[in-house]
Amino acid sequence: MKKISTRIWLLIFAFLIITVVFMYVLTDYLYERLYVEDTEEMMVEVGSKLQTMYTGSKVTDQFIADIEQYTNYSNLNIFAVRNPRELSACVPFDIDFETLIGPEERQQLLAGEYVQKIGYEPRFDRQLISVVLPLVDQNRLEGIIYIYFPLAKISELANKEVISLFVSAFIFLIVISYLIYKGIRHIMRPLSNLQRAVEQMSDGNYGTRVTVQSKDEIGRLSSTFNKMAESIQQEDKAQKTFLATVSHELRTPISYVKGYSEAMQKGIIPESQKEETIQLIVREANRMERLTNELLLLARMENEQAEITLYPIPLAETLREVQKILTHQAEKKAIAIHLDADDALIIKADEVKLKQVFINIIENAINYSYEQSKVEITAFEDNGSAQITIKDYGIGIPKEDLSHVTERFYRVNKARSRADGGSGLGLSIVEQLLKQLQGKIEIESEVEKGTIVKITLPLMEE
Repeated sequence: MKKISTRIWLLIFAFLIITVVFMYVLTDYLYERLYVEDTEEMMVEVGSKLQTMYTGSKVTDQFIADIEQYTNYSNLNIFAVRNPRELSACVPFDIDFETLIGPEERQQLLAGEYVQKIGYEPRFDRQLISVVLPLVDQNRLEGIIYIYFPLAKISELANKEVISLFVSAFIFLIVISYLIYKGIRHIMRPLSNLQRAVEQMSDGNYGTRVTVQSKDEIGRLSSTFNKMAESIQQEDKAQKTFLATVSHELRTPISYVKGYSEAMQKGIIPESQKEETIQLIVREANRMERLTNELLLLARMENEQAEITLYPIPLAETLREVQKILTHQAEKKAIAIHLDADDALIIKADEVKLKQVFINIIENAINYSYEQSKVEITAFEDNGSAQITIKDYGIGIPKEDLSHVTERFYRVNKARSRADGGSGLGLSIVEQLLKQLQGKIEIESEVEKGTIVKITLPLMEE
């Protein structure tokens, strides 16, 4: 398989060859049009002027002598004869009279028109152009004026310069081919670098980058490759971090379950502490189950190709149901949940997924709010969409952490999250669910003052 640079070079070289051939054809054409036709016009012009010397009647010896006298001062060969057969005694080559003046040519001469002939003459080793002009008196052909001229070859016209021309053209072709080859190599170098970078990427070296040397298509391709490589590197890093975090999150409860189970099996734990130990094992097992379920849910949503079915749902009713579900959990911290929702809001969504979104966010609001505070939920129409706002008065989120809270396993306060049993997957799941519901989420927060979560969902069209 030929390289693209080789194909481009061969294409350009072919164009150069075609150019040379075209110049040759053009030169031959110009030779015929400029040199041959100009010679013919000159011969006809001279012959026409000599015709004016003929006064009619017979062609006299004096007229023939005058024509011969004129020939001595002209570069043309001119003869006047009464009978075309007499030309054989005048010209230094054989003449086929039937070809020179046949029936058609004779009628043409009687009409006062000239006859032009051109052909190869071996004696001169070149093309011979001839013009026959009539000497007519009362519709009788009394004689003819015969003019001939051996045409020069193209090589003779250029003489020695033609050799220099061809040599120069050959050298020019070689030089241009070399410069084109070097130019193509220079142009193709970024593509070669890009090819090597792709090969390194395929071998797992995701830190590979290419130098952007221009702003043309190849430069933009290199920039796009660098962005792609950076994305792949970040994704690879995130995947490794994800696997490490999952391993760490699972290892802790497994260690508890395994350690306390073995201790109970060997009778190390006193009878009075067995109930407490069993509760601890159940708690850690529940943690593992919850983490596994959340991981499976997140993976399923990220890989889900088919669109879910969205149908009309009364938003206020759904929010009231979620409020009832979480009221008991809020009462443990003496937190009041206030709901203000427009009953006219009908949205397009999936009820199960929608409840999962609200439960996740409101649970977070309860978990990270101070005791005896409140969580405010409002829902209203804004620019043709449903705007749901969930506001708490809790510990808040630092500004530098806001852009990361929807990342998998990201925790603002890792120690507190683990103590509360959080996995760091809740908001990642919420973000994926909202993508499926064609919604979006915005989070605003201030440390020690609270957090505001804004959710936008499409309304059902009339």
